[in-house]
Amino acid sequence: MWQVALVMVILIVLLSVASAWAASDDDFFPILPWDGLFGWTPVEGFRDAVESIAACDFTVAGFVQPNQVAECEKLGLKAIVAPTLEGQAWKKWGDVPDRDIDPLIEKWIKGAGDGKSILGYFIIDEPGTPKFPKLAKAVAAVKKYAPGKLAYINLFPGYATIGAPDKSQLGANSFTEYLERFVSDVKPQMLSYDNYKIFTSDNLQSRDQGASYFNDLIEVRRVSQEHGLPFWNTVCCNQIRPYTTVPSPANFMLQAYTTLAAGGRGLAWYRYFQGGYHYAPVSKDGRRTDTWFYLRDVNRQVKVLGPLMNRLKSTGVFFTDPAPADGLPKLPGKLVTSIDSRSSIKGFSGDKPAIMVGEFEGKDGDYVMLVNIDLEKSANITLRTAKTYASKQVISAVDGHMTPIDEENGHWLIPGAGVLIALKDK
Repeated sequence: MWQVALVMVILIVLLSVASAWAASDDDFFPILPWDGLFGWTPVEGFRDAVESIAACDFTVAGFVQPNQVAECEKLGLKAIVAPTLEGQAWKKWGDVPDRDIDPLIEKWIKGAGDGKSILGYFIIDEPGTPKFPKLAKAVAAVKKYAPGKLAYINLFPGYATIGAPDKSQLGANSFTEYLERFVSDVKPQMLSYDNYKIFTSDNLQSRDQGASYFNDLIEVRRVSQEHGLPFWNTVCCNQIRPYTTVPSPANFMLQAYTTLAAGGRGLAWYRYFQGGYHYAPVSKDGRRTDTWFYLRDVNRQVKVLGPLMNRLKSTGVFFTDPAPADGLPKLPGKLVTSIDSRSSIKGFSGDKPAIMVGEFEGKDGDYVMLVNIDLEKSANITLRTAKTYASKQVISAVDGHMTPIDEENGHWLIPGAGVLIALKDK
């Protein structure tokens, strides 16, 4: 009898492994343009859109058609495959009979081929809870027909409307309920959501709107950790509305570094092509804009630091006082007790730029990521830790090289920038 039980356990484990999503090894950190990479004017200077995103230091081509998968592999990009344009049934999940979901997903997956670069398949963007039962079937079908691949679903932000399923976007009474129901009902492989409030707050000039960005980040992190799921943050890289602020190196860095500091495992930028949005990375006539070069520079930093962060466990997130939103955790943390932050060493100003602190554990010791969340002023920072370390090493976002932090004169962070610091016992 015990032999039968053992066989059953082994089968369960094997099935679990087969249905799990494996992003890749730790050296891969997903960075994708949240856009369809087909049907646009070619980007000047490049063969096509896919080649242009590789040059912009993305790591994932999101989203491509099956005939673009081979090129992604040649360029060293992973690919999230969008359904073929025929029928567009994927946009109307409410109209797809339950019995048709499994064969529909099977057809999409077979049509995409078996290219090694395929990371996963685009399922839907911003579904409300009424769609969750059908999405559960879609996710199960991806696990069935493409073991180890991702069923990509991107969720609403916390500022979407709440309430009854037929009268709101979330179809839930709170963002927390929405996230928890998505996990329990759909059984996803990861959490992905979007939030563009850094832009609608005009670079955090509106505390109320800016608070939404940080509240969502911390809540998604909490649910992610509670259920053992990685999370991706979809952020903004254009002028999201005609009356909002425009992209800058500072607000790009802030969105990227706060994601890393919270333990995020992927970063998506909405959107790559201009379409209806101004100041996008690529203009309507296919020319790279200043935004493209801002984005490339930030992507380069994430490509260096992301794989290092993959090897770390996020153990806490804290803020200096005042925090950017009421109720967010403030220092002291487990590793960092306090941070001195000042915008002027000479005392020309008494401003103390706000700092976000992410604490991490690694196999080789403790790490912290500090982010200057002031989008106007540079911050000179010194940190105090709960215990004495032999050294504090700044990890370069250019090449990963470590150098001792300047304990005497402090470390400077320009607006929006972050720094990863290794705390060495010996």
